[in-house]
This record gives sequence, structure tokens and C-alpha cells, in this order.
Amino acid sequence: MFEAYLTNTALYPLMGIEVGTVLKFPATTQEVQDALAKIGIDGKRYTEVFITSFDSDVLGLYDYLNEYESIDELNELAHTLLEVQAQGGLEAFEAALVLGKHTGSVKDLINLAQNLDLYRFYPGIDGDEALGLMYAEELHTIEIPEHIRNYFDYEAYGRDMRLNEGGVFAPGGYAAADPGTFREYYRGTADIPPEHRIFAYPEKARSVPSILDTLKQFQKSPPAPHKEKAGISHEER
Repeated sequence: MFEAYLTNTALYPLMGIEVGTVLKFPATTQEVQDALAKIGIDGKRYTEVFITSFDSDVLGLYDYLNEYESIDELNELAHTLLEVQAQGGLEAFEAALVLGKHTGSVKDLINLAQNLDLYRFYPGIDGDEALGLMYAEELHTIEIPEHIRNYFDYEAYGRDMRLNEGGVFAPGGYAAADPGTFREYYRGTADIPPEHRIFAYPEKARSVPSILDTLKQFQKSPPAPHKEKAGISHEER
């Protein structure tokens, strides 16, 4: 669903370059331990995990994640989004992100994904005219006499409807929130199921000299530069 670039910032003064690795979510405890060992975080001398960046197939998600997120909570979010995807609601979630409510933390995002029944999402509606046509001709929210139908300003009507209900055009369609009680299904890390709790320090992290050797090899043969990924459609996922 998404990936994080984990770094050990404590090694930067020693090595002069960023020491990091990618962890994909959802993840397992073994994958977390392997990632931490790779960057020298052992839970003793080096304990702090700093997340430099995120990348995700969920459009816009990385905008709401920060550098000190909990690994376990990120894993719970990834599992929650997998359930949303299985139910065909990923585009609705992306649209709800654009509305910008309940996005202040990973806790909020998990609850947002579990409250999508409070949001209306209309795929393919990408402008005020299309919105006005849908409301008037399909949902019949206004009665238009037949003799003026060809002269009716669907764009103006769509714009008024959008402004009145606080809707937005998002990737894939139009979204608006319905009145209703936003429920807090997830209250914090205590609610994470045991099988989704994956954070653990490695039994044995790599030594600093070993990491230095790896970085020297990296500098000799660096990988191809990372390219910014354009948004992909759900058909391509």
C-alpha cells in the first residue's frame, strides 16, 4: 500500500551521508528487524527511527504522514487500507483525503477509512457542468421544465451544489461529506491487533564498520536516481 524510507540520523555526523533503507507496508516483524539491522539501529546504542519520506499507491496519502510515525500504527493503517481496497473503496478514501477532514494523524486516517459510509463519491465527475447534469438529470434534485431544458445552465447549478455542500473534485471523481456522526473505531495503539504489532529491534544489528563498507560500495555503484512517480489509475494497480 505504501513504503517508508527509514533512516538512522545518529550516524550522519559519523558518515556524512544519510544511512537509510526502504520498508514496505504492510510489513512483518522480520522485515522490520531486517530493515533496522541494515541501518544499525539496535535498540541499545541507536534507538531512534526517523522516516525521511513516504511513497504510496494511495494518491495523496504521503501528504498526511510525518517523520516520527509509529511503525505499528503505520502497519495498522496499511492493513485497514487493504480492507478498503478489497471492498472497492480506495478511490472514495482518496477523495475523502482531498476534503481534508480527519487527516491530522495516522489515528485519524485509520478512522477515516472506517467511516467512508459518511461520504458520497461519484466516479468520473470532474467539473461543475458534469456535476450539475448528474444532479439534475440522474438524481432529479431539481425539476427542469422540458421547454427550457436546452437553455438550463448546468454548470452554474453544479457549482452552486458543490459550494453548498462543501464538495470537492478529487482524483477519479467528486466527493462530498454527508451529515452524520463520525465514529472513532480506532482510539490508539492499544487497539492494534497483536498480529499487526510488528515493531521489534533486531537481535543483532550491523556494526558501524559493516555499514561503512556497504556505503562505500553504494558510492562506487549508486542505483539509478529515483524518479517521481506520476499518479496511477486504479486499473493499473
